[in-house]
Amino acid sequence: MAKTIKHSEFVLIGGGIMSATLAIQLFEKFPGKKITIIEKLPKMAEESSEAWNNAGTGHAGNCELNYTPEKKGAVKKGSIDTTKAINISEQFNETLSFWKDCAEKGYIKNLSKCINEVPHISFVEGTKNVEFLEKRWNALKEVPHFRDMVFSKDINEIKEWIPLMMEGRDEKESIAATYFEKGYDVNFGEIADQLFNFLGKQDNVELVNNSNVYNLQQTDNKRWLISVKGQSVGKHWKIVTNYVFIGAGGGALPLLEKSNIKEARGYGGFPISGLWLRCTNPEVIERHQAKVYGKAKKGSPPMSVPHMDTRMINGRKELLFGPFAGFTTKFLKHGSMFDLPRSVEFDNIMSLLGAGYQNLPLVKYLIKQVSLSFKDRMEMLREFYPEANDDDWKIVVAGQRVQIIKRNKKGFGKLEFGTEIIVSKDKTIAALLGASPGASTSYSVMKSVIEKCF
Repeated sequence: MAKTIKHSEFVLIGGGIMSATLAIQLFEKFPGKKITIIEKLPKMAEESSEAWNNAGTGHAGNCELNYTPEKKGAVKKGSIDTTKAINISEQFNETLSFWKDCAEKGYIKNLSKCINEVPHISFVEGTKNVEFLEKRWNALKEVPHFRDMVFSKDINEIKEWIPLMMEGRDEKESIAATYFEKGYDVNFGEIADQLFNFLGKQDNVELVNNSNVYNLQQTDNKRWLISVKGQSVGKHWKIVTNYVFIGAGGGALPLLEKSNIKEARGYGGFPISGLWLRCTNPEVIERHQAKVYGKAKKGSPPMSVPHMDTRMINGRKELLFGPFAGFTTKFLKHGSMFDLPRSVEFDNIMSLLGAGYQNLPLVKYLIKQVSLSFKDRMEMLREFYPEANDDDWKIVVAGQRVQIIKRNKKGFGKLEFGTEIIVSKDKTIAALLGASPGASTSYSVMKSVIEKCF
């Protein structure tokens, strides 16, 4: 039996917030043009965008200390590099404006289910870390967006901000915190759901679930032939399109490799799993109202930054602590253990080997994280919240992240922490690789896809 062949101007692979955001921009920029969005799972936004699969932080540089590293060798005021924090702040605020605009246009029906104001706090212990945080505050307070940030070493003032975390703490301990009142907790899955709900009602938009893209190839006329397998037995079909966007989270790299574009050569992926400690005691949850980020221990990778977060999920206040990382060969939470082995190709094997060799501390860190028991994790929580009770917390599985491995000038791989857009020379296919800050800057990132391709 001949396979069904469909046609669409745009095909977006992956049903998360990135594809939802890009689809809205395409819908407005190219009225009436056919847009097809293909998702492997039964529902949209069930992988990385789903609320419990990410921290829900509206990353804006308010509290994330790894966004403001110290310049090497610098000791005085001005030694803090604020470039990344300022850049991410600008992108988040642009994305926030986009969400509000979508609400005004009726694309998002209930913005309060998606976004809630939650203070963003940085908290540190020890003399050197206190000095670092004060230098960071001095550098950022000159920037308009961070002007309202408050710094304190006063234990009584900090108690007002984070009373739960201060209980049982040695008052002689050297501590400091910065407080940014207008931070945000964001349910990215809810935003994506509401955008897809709008898109699905449009005549020129088709949402396809339970369908796995297993191949894509460019035809002689520069169009793309995409092969899709539905979950029903024997349900294979193809779709021809002028433009492809691969926004499949951890699943983007294998599909990008299948495209055979030159720009994708040398890229690899390093999958990292995640766990949270989730609070189950409503009284404890109610007494914490902030997203509190600490400082990664010396020699630890950026994803090891501990944070204790207030969340609003499905109208209910929640509290989580983490993340705890681990190694897996899956690229997606609902993926296959063969994802990593299948991604190894001749043009990226040196990148993968080089990244492993040059990032031995990360490998060591992940091995240590995998071996942690529940009691070990609770001890780490008590560094934040000294009086945490084992009975009030349980472990929940978070989503996957796949860090970019990029070939350097020497031909070896370097692990990159961030996101990157890969666009073909003929501008007919684009893919998003990487992780944080991810969804927080979704509008800015997808706007750049349109700028690069059109």
